[in-house]
Amino acid sequence: MVKDASQGQKGSPVGRGPILVAVDFSKDSEAALVWACKYAGQVGAAVLVLHVVHDPIETPGSYRRSEADALRPMEDVAAEMLKQFIEKTGETHPELRLDAVSTQLVRGIPETRILEVAEQEGAGMIVMGSKGRTGLPHLLLGSKAERVVQRAALPVTIVKAEAEDG
Repeated sequence: MVKDASQGQKGSPVGRGPILVAVDFSKDSEAALVWACKYAGQVGAAVLVLHVVHDPIETPGSYRRSEADALRPMEDVAAEMLKQFIEKTGETHPELRLDAVSTQLVRGIPETRILEVAEQEGAGMIVMGSKGRTGLPHLLLGSKAERVVQRAALPVTIVKAEAEDG
C-alpha cells in the first residue's frame, strides 16, 4: 500500500535532488526502498538511503544484536546493519540496482534529522515505510512518518509492506 503526499507533476519527483529513503531496517523500510528504487529508475533520480541512529524509548537496545555489540559504538553497529539491510534487500529483489544507491548515517531524533538531511542534500522527495499503528499505540508513540509528512516542505511518500498471510 502506498500513500503519496506528493504535490508534484505525475512522472517526475519535485526537485532535482535524490530520493531520500529513511530506513529503520523493518519490512516497511524494505518496501519503501524497493518502491523508491523502482520510481528512481523511471524518473532518472539518484537514491540516498538514510538511517538515523537513535536508541528509542519504545525499543531500547535496538543496536545490540550480540554481546560484542554492547561494547561497540551504536554508529558502528548501525553501519553494519545498514550494509546488511541493503544486501538482503538486493538478494530479495535482484531486479533493483542497489549498488547505485548511496547511504548516510546520522545520529539524532529521526523525524528531525530526516528533514535536516533532506534539506542539506537537496532531496526531491522523501520515502518512508510506516507500520501504521492505530489506537492507543499510535497515541502513545505517535508516528515518525506522520510527523515528517506534517513538517516536510517537499513530497513524502509513505509505503507499507504487504501484510503477511498467517
